[in-house]
Amino acid sequence: MTKSKLTAAGLSALALAASALPAAAHIVLAEPTAKPGSYYAGFFRVSHGCDGSPTTTLRIEIPAGIVMARPQPKPGWTLKVEKAPLPKPVPGEGGAMLTERVAAISWSGRLGAEEFDQFGMMLKLPAGSGPLYFPAVQTCEKGQQRWTDIPAAGQAWHDVPRPAPVLTLQPADGMDAMAGMHHEH
Repeated sequence: MTKSKLTAAGLSALALAASALPAAAHIVLAEPTAKPGSYYAGFFRVSHGCDGSPTTTLRIEIPAGIVMARPQPKPGWTLKVEKAPLPKPVPGEGGAMLTERVAAISWSGRLGAEEFDQFGMMLKLPAGSGPLYFPAVQTCEKGQQRWTDIPAAGQAWHDVPRPAPVLTLQPADGMDAMAGMHHEH
């Protein structure tokens, strides 16, 4: 008798924790670390709607240090690419000079509140190491969630109320470099 009461209490606690989960779920990158200066295919994971309302648009801002960003099209979703002028032209792929960069990418469609999906882009990462923040705005049929908070120096990512998705650039040590080369080919 005691064991079944304990199990019921445990299941109730688990159900309560699971029901509280969507409020704590953030928009995150599926692969949260990358090598500086590399090409990176990033997937922004959306795991919930806005308080039970389906997601209709996801807009991701691209950090200024990223010059090349290409969205991955999604069947049934409309893509919008916003550009911004660069302070000075920089060489792009194939040697052509770039005078503007992708400043934001939006996908518009419909993702049920109880469904999850990933929204991808290919990026050429800058050379430095450290965090890159991608402020994200999730618009739903009812409401909006702004995942745009950037922690202050020394503050933990999850200590801000609505943390922006973050990619940490860290140089690979010898073993990681070998593993990275193996996966790229």
